[in-house]
Amino acid sequence: QVQLVESGGGLVQAGGSLRLSCAASGRTFSTAAMAWFRQAPGKEREFVAAISWSGGRIGYADSVKGRFTCSRDNAKNTVYLQMNSLKPEDTAVYYCAADKDALRLAAAAGEYDYWGQGTQVTVSS
Repeated sequence: QVQLVESGGGLVQAGGSLRLSCAASGRTFSTAAMAWFRQAPGKEREFVAAISWSGGRIGYADSVKGRFTCSRDNAKNTVYLQMNSLKPEDTAVYYCAADKDALRLAAAAGEYDYWGQGTQVTVSS
C-alpha cells in the first residue's frame, strides 16, 4: 500500500516557477514507478511526466518538455516536479501517482495503482 500527498501548488504569474512535491508512505515506494498527471476544468486527466524507480528513466509530455523536470529522492520517499516558464495553459490540479510495476514507465492513467489528492496550480497571464 502506498499513500501519496502532494504539496507546493499555488498561484503564479506566467513565466514563473513552482516546485511540486509528492510525499509517499509505504515500503514499496522505492520500487514503484512514479508519475505526475494534471487535470484542468472540463478536460480529461493528462500525463505530465513519469520517472522509473531508480530515477534512471524519465519521460515527459511534449507540452512540458524542456520546462518541467521530474526527480525523486528514495531516501526521503518523495518525488518532485520542478515547473519553470509556466504558462496559463498549465493551470490544473496536479496529481502524483504510483505504479507497482517497477519496470514500466507508463503514460496512461489507468496503469497507476495509487493516487494523491491533488494540488492546484494556477498560472495567471
